[in-house]
Amino acid sequence: MRSFLEQLPKAELHVHLEGTLEPELLFELAQRNNIELPYHTVEDVLAAYDFHDLPSFLAIYYRAMDVLRTEADFYNLAHQYFERAAKQNVIYCEPFFDPQAHTIRGVEFDTVINGISKAQEDARKHLGLDSNLIMCFLRDHSAESAAKHLKIAQPHFDKLIGIGLDSDEKDNPPTKFSDTFYAARDAGLKLTMHCDVNQKDIHGHIRECLDVIQVDRIDHGINILEREDLIEDIKARNLGLTICPLSNEFVVQNLTGDEIRRFLDLGIKATVNSDDPAYFRGYMNENLIALAERAAFSREELVQVTRNAFEISWADEQSKTRYLNRLDDYVAEL
Repeated sequence: MRSFLEQLPKAELHVHLEGTLEPELLFELAQRNNIELPYHTVEDVLAAYDFHDLPSFLAIYYRAMDVLRTEADFYNLAHQYFERAAKQNVIYCEPFFDPQAHTIRGVEFDTVINGISKAQEDARKHLGLDSNLIMCFLRDHSAESAAKHLKIAQPHFDKLIGIGLDSDEKDNPPTKFSDTFYAARDAGLKLTMHCDVNQKDIHGHIRECLDVIQVDRIDHGINILEREDLIEDIKARNLGLTICPLSNEFVVQNLTGDEIRRFLDLGIKATVNSDDPAYFRGYMNENLIALAERAAFSREELVQVTRNAFEISWADEQSKTRYLNRLDDYVAEL
């Protein structure tokens, strides 16, 4: 099973580029930019990953980003992720990035997106890994800040496939950002939003995503299973979910394997992703292997979540067909 999963062609739809900042690169960029870190070794960094919920994770997460300053830094960050993903047979991905986390530190938007975009181009040429970029807004920042950053991003819309919403969900409902998301849709961008596990007012937030924002998919979304009306609406709209097992285990102490299996049984297109793999210590293969070894997922179930990812991706139809053919060919060979 492990070998089967390692060679399986995959798509990843929920990974934060800032969450792929491995400790080794953290030290390299800190030295390059003359930044003093509160850590001395990789082991010190890993020991500092003492988080038990979303706020405690975010505090560590944003602190580490300070080493990202130049276009070369963002190129290195993105390209290192693409290299790791390609080695795990990810052939298509839609990574997130958080521009506000950098512009508030004085880093220009162009610096961030140009570095990432160059890494995407090189990954496509040299690694055979296709990608489309999703710009996320920080929901614990103001609606005005989100609108401002959408406007700043306008000259770069050709580099984006969609927009998302992440960070601390408490008291930051989807409707706070309605105008910005409507404007993004009018500009031709796809829409997604995080509905993190077990957050305050989570059912209301999911309902707003569906009825007010009218998202194209939902990130996480485990709590949909607690309301029959949400289940029925997700099925009727054929919306996909991007679920992150190892991330869930860190944040809510549950791999959520039972919930993922129930989504599959209901015919809902759940997918498996790595979220912030440098922090949760697992990329795509590790997440899939965890489901196989610790949640008793069958080969058929793991192929289905992989197929779902290609099907709910925002790749063009010709590319989707090509990716799905690769998946089918691989499975047929075995």
